[in-house]
Amino acid sequence: MQAHTAPLSSRSPATPATRTLAVLLGAALVALAAQIAIPLPGTPVPLTLQPLAVLLVGGLVGPELGAGALLVYLALGAAGLPVFTPYGLPGVARLLGPTGGYLLAYPVAAFAVGKIGGDRGRWGRVTLAALAGLVLIHVGGVAQLLLLTGSATGAVRLGTLPFLLGDALKLAVAVLILKPTIAPVRARL
Repeated sequence: MQAHTAPLSSRSPATPATRTLAVLLGAALVALAAQIAIPLPGTPVPLTLQPLAVLLVGGLVGPELGAGALLVYLALGAAGLPVFTPYGLPGVARLLGPTGGYLLAYPVAAFAVGKIGGDRGRWGRVTLAALAGLVLIHVGGVAQLLLLTGSATGAVRLGTLPFLLGDALKLAVAVLILKPTIAPVRARL
């Protein structure tokens, strides 16, 4: 006997409670990833799993819910809750410091990953989406560091070069996780 599955278009949309839960779980995932932070010598930016979490949230829940989850995350951190990495000033001051540009880029990156990745989980689109998300995160981070240091070379040296290898690994992990999971998760949202 064959199981019949309804096409995606005929499934009932997720309830507001389900979508709210997805946003809150996305914010919680990024907050948890922030706690895994390793300070690096020579840069005020620690190595964290936040970028990976941002890619996963945007890819899994889509552009609007992904950006919403990261806006909730930023609001919680700005309010002083301990959701940012354990290194640095708390609250709004973190958004104005050397890591603020990365943080402020997270909603944009999550939106881009969700939009570019689509809801079918094709290899090329998922890879391009994750790469675009990482680039956007770095653009935000380097822009903030440029404002603080006054040097584009210094900003790239502090905010991008030390993270290239780790980000390549995060890209690979994100693609391997998102490829098989985008379609089933998005079908429920």
